[in-house]
Amino acid sequence: MSDDRMSSVVRPGPDAAVTLRPPAGARVEGGFWGARQRVNREVTIPLGGERVRESGAFDNLRLAGPHRGKVFADSDVYKWLEALAWERGRADDDDLARPYKEASELVAAAQCDDGYLHTHTQLTGTQRYSDLASSHELYCAGHLMQAAVAGSRAVGDRTLLGVATRLADHLAAALAPDALDGHPEVEMGLAELHRETGTRAYLDLAARQVGTRGHALIPLKGHHGPGYRQDRVPVRAAGTVEGHAVRAMYLAAGAADVAVETSDLELLAALERQWHDMVATKTYLTGGLGSNWYGEAFGGHHELAPDTAYCETCAAIGSVQWSWRMLLATGAPGFADLIERTLYNAVLPGVSLGGDRFFYVNALRVRAGADPDDLRSPARGRQDWYGTACCPPNVMRLLSSLDHYLATRDGDGVQLHLYAPGTVRAGSVVLEVTTGYPWSGRIEITVRETPDRPWTLSARIPAWADAAGVDDRPAEPGTYHRVRRTWRPGDRIVLDLGIRPRLTVAVPRLDVARGQVAVERGPLVYCLEQADHPGVIVDDLCVAGADLRDGTAVTGLPDEVVPVIARGRAHTHREEDGGFPYRTAAAPREPEHAGPVDLTFVPYYAWANRGAGPMTVWAPMHG
Repeated sequence: MSDDRMSSVVRPGPDAAVTLRPPAGARVEGGFWGARQRVNREVTIPLGGERVRESGAFDNLRLAGPHRGKVFADSDVYKWLEALAWERGRADDDDLARPYKEASELVAAAQCDDGYLHTHTQLTGTQRYSDLASSHELYCAGHLMQAAVAGSRAVGDRTLLGVATRLADHLAAALAPDALDGHPEVEMGLAELHRETGTRAYLDLAARQVGTRGHALIPLKGHHGPGYRQDRVPVRAAGTVEGHAVRAMYLAAGAADVAVETSDLELLAALERQWHDMVATKTYLTGGLGSNWYGEAFGGHHELAPDTAYCETCAAIGSVQWSWRMLLATGAPGFADLIERTLYNAVLPGVSLGGDRFFYVNALRVRAGADPDDLRSPARGRQDWYGTACCPPNVMRLLSSLDHYLATRDGDGVQLHLYAPGTVRAGSVVLEVTTGYPWSGRIEITVRETPDRPWTLSARIPAWADAAGVDDRPAEPGTYHRVRRTWRPGDRIVLDLGIRPRLTVAVPRLDVARGQVAVERGPLVYCLEQADHPGVIVDDLCVAGADLRDGTAVTGLPDEVVPVIARGRAHTHREEDGGFPYRTAAAPREPEHAGPVDLTFVPYYAWANRGAGPMTVWAPMHG
């Protein structure tokens, strides 16, 4: 097996219309993401295996009915298996290989003779494909295919690959031309399976799934319209994303796969148009997606209320998958900028620092007195698992495969997109990256091996880095800084991204944030958390000036976390007129203020690790 097959999450085919390709190898070695990967390996993945087993998903695969859990319970096993596969590719051991082998063999044994596999249908006796609007049969198949490709590429294990190809062969033969799953996902799985096996029928089926959507063919159920299941507007005609946010992201990522593999530039242009509209009008500051609890869905343009934000962790992961494919296809830095923002601020909050508790919903504000009744509510704090457990194993597989998102290569050289200490191997080029990012903006890139010919080293300068420099010369934010020359071992370039705290405001149309500011530092979004402000309620705090400074260690958070300190005030309120919160506009009453106070902002991803309580990303700006 070639190194290229072992390392890449998305490996475009040889004739695909792509600009960039993942390199032969990239490895995070310590630092911020290295610590998160270690926790994922040692805590989260083993815990995930226990929770999935307890849910009954393994018994379902033994066909030991009755069926337990959700109709899509199989997918929890497949995502967990994918995480195990990528983690084994990073460093294999018996603690990973043993459960991987056990679960893979269970999956293989559960498959029907004709290739069909979906334990809910098998155990309940439901007619196959009779309720694709809700059954998640193809959704589960897609996750199986992705897990199978991961096992083949990471460690050369072909057990699941055999299962996946038999299932894909069955689908290609058995599905009616207008058959669509209510939850897109199989498109990505089929495209990856095509890349791994070279079987054109799998790509053709993925293209058919993408092209058939948008004609209201999926039967309506309940109160949801066709947009909820991504079946209202054809992908090529859509100008924005809509409906269930996770389904929208999975469909867009699968459509990008189809566009790349078939060199369909019209489809790619449509996806680029939708991505830009999403970023401009439907994306939270954190990169989170989905403003409506009802339907776990996108709202309208600029409908981005912070306290009712849904921002499902899975939607953030889907966003990373889509943006990654668009980055490979175009090489445009904006896609990498959103990947970075989303990873740090919309994916990472979904798992606790200890790796054993999770958020399903990632609101940007939790008010004092927030209703904690729903188990998904951030007001309850992180939970140890969920009945709908799509998010935890999704985080596991992304963190296990994170190395693959660091860099790409093309015929002209190597491109660095995300920064972490480690090594990048791209053909005859080997780079060593040394950095304390995201706490420090200094990034040293040293050439360890190189061919004796000119090539281009490209390093992303994030759009927020307005004080960035490369080798003590200014660098333009929102671009790739490119250096082309004949390199020698030991040559080095040094980036300084000028990380410092900054205030952020929203566009006027985002009415819920008018008169408010947020704090960012480098790629991190910050928040005010109740744990740092005893004696006052976060809801009553406001920022009183633009003077921000780095703070010292925060009690209860890791020592390397850099807080941001701002000057602020705390509102006090007169309880007049029975406490009614409204006043006549002709005689406005300004709230009283306590004396100046120091406000401590902490990284949003780290909140709720010291207990649940009020929190906000946006704070009023006073005077």
